[in-house]
Amino acid sequence: MRSGSALSSNMQPIIEFKNVGKTYPGEKTPAVHDVTFSVAPGEFVCLIGASGGGKTTTLKMIAGLEEPTAGTITKPDVVAMSFQLGALFPWLTVFENVALGLRSRNMPEETIVRTVDHQLRLVNMFEFKSKYPVDLSGGQRQRIGIARALAVDPAVLLLDEPFSALDVMTTAELHDDLVRIWRETKKTIVMVSHLVEEAVSLADRVILIRGGSIQEIFKIDLAYPRREQEAAFAHDVQKIRRAFFAKL
Repeated sequence: MRSGSALSSNMQPIIEFKNVGKTYPGEKTPAVHDVTFSVAPGEFVCLIGASGGGKTTTLKMIAGLEEPTAGTITKPDVVAMSFQLGALFPWLTVFENVALGLRSRNMPEETIVRTVDHQLRLVNMFEFKSKYPVDLSGGQRQRIGIARALAVDPAVLLLDEPFSALDVMTTAELHDDLVRIWRETKKTIVMVSHLVEEAVSLADRVILIRGGSIQEIFKIDLAYPRREQEAAFAHDVQKIRRAFFAKL
């Protein structure tokens, strides 16, 4: 499948890239070029590709951390990103890390407490709200990073290789948690990964970015929870792997 969109004809995309390019100052070769795709509201999309292929640059342009040098991007005003291991502030408690974005909006304390408590319960971390990041495992810190991103009620949640530093068992647990959170919140999620199996485990669609442009887009039609030992799962993984490792 090489279509740039999973949208029906009467649905407006929440994110839309049209012939987008990004060339960094002093560089002759663009980090991304001629990137065109759409993301539907409530969709879970995973960007995969080799290191340096352009997937993180694409994610940063959705986040507004980078501006395109060519083409146009349509996206919502409120977008939040969670980084590897949550990128928490070590001098703040779990509660205050999650509350950070809310306090910057000068929200009433009662609203902040109610919102933070709700998000901590959503990620199964309410009992840890008085702890500091140093007291948490890597998986727990990642849960707090996701809670902090969701606390500002973003239209789109962005995840930049959130599980790459975690062990296999913790990653599997967080995959299940992330699918549950996605279904409960109905948020649009765009995630970067370098693992084909991870992308197939989570996403509605997998976008393969290679050499700075989209090589192929794959629709994943598997029921949740998705398990690697299932034949249909292995089939989708192998299909994407063939494209991933194909010679240019």
